[in-house]
Amino acid sequence: MAGPNNKQNQPCCRDQDSGIFQHDEAVVKPVKGKRSLSVESPVVLVGTSGDLNTLIRMMPLKSVHPQPLFNSRLYANAHDPLSAAFIGPIVGAPYAAMVMETLIVWGARQFIFLGWCGALSPELKIGDLVIPTAAIIDEGTSPHYPCDSLPSKVSHPTAIALDRIRQQAARGKIPFREGAVWTTDAIFRETPEKIRHFLTQGALAVDMETSALFTVAKYREVDIGGILVVSDDLSSLNWVPGFKTEAFSSARVQACEVIRRICLSLSTPKSSRESPN
Repeated sequence: MAGPNNKQNQPCCRDQDSGIFQHDEAVVKPVKGKRSLSVESPVVLVGTSGDLNTLIRMMPLKSVHPQPLFNSRLYANAHDPLSAAFIGPIVGAPYAAMVMETLIVWGARQFIFLGWCGALSPELKIGDLVIPTAAIIDEGTSPHYPCDSLPSKVSHPTAIALDRIRQQAARGKIPFREGAVWTTDAIFRETPEKIRHFLTQGALAVDMETSALFTVAKYREVDIGGILVVSDDLSSLNWVPGFKTEAFSSARVQACEVIRRICLSLSTPKSSRESPN
């Protein structure tokens, strides 16, 4: 890793007008083309197509034609640039970072991630909502974004985004747990040894995107927070899938409701919008 005085070890400076990163030595950079949307905050990064469809119905954005971005669908209201944008599906740390970097160049400065996770702690059960307060880096994307603030290989959400998610969940009387998660690239290499190790590091659950998203946000100086739905259980060191359970289905709707409240609270009030009570 570059030394503390090396330019590569510092967050890039942004040109606030063009959104182009300055002083970035990368050869390949995200771009904004002539047909790219101007996307303003907030942007909801959604792990699965099903949850994306639920959010589109809830906001509602069914009449908005999605724009393809890589392998995802981006819903953004061009007539109301302050309203939330939604994009998914997003799976895996490298792809999540690529999408996020591109949307930052397109103008986004606030992000929320909605994903799924596997329970490591016996205190969690399928259908619980987890708000990550930290993410242990065990994926290959974060090390490419060197930050002096990540010596312990742990990344974090921004404080303002974390508080916003907590507040809207509480106002909606939607229960949640919070704590650290372990982010891995290798879903089929979640071994008993690794599960025990990351439990001792304080991880409640495991996912595939969160630490990379938090790292990129820190490097690019943008806002990020996340909500994870417990979809399966590894706490017994045996895999217990919960994808078809009523608890999991209901929790996904609750997570979408928290995000709906956040998006409405961040948008400019208009008579046509519902207030998040």
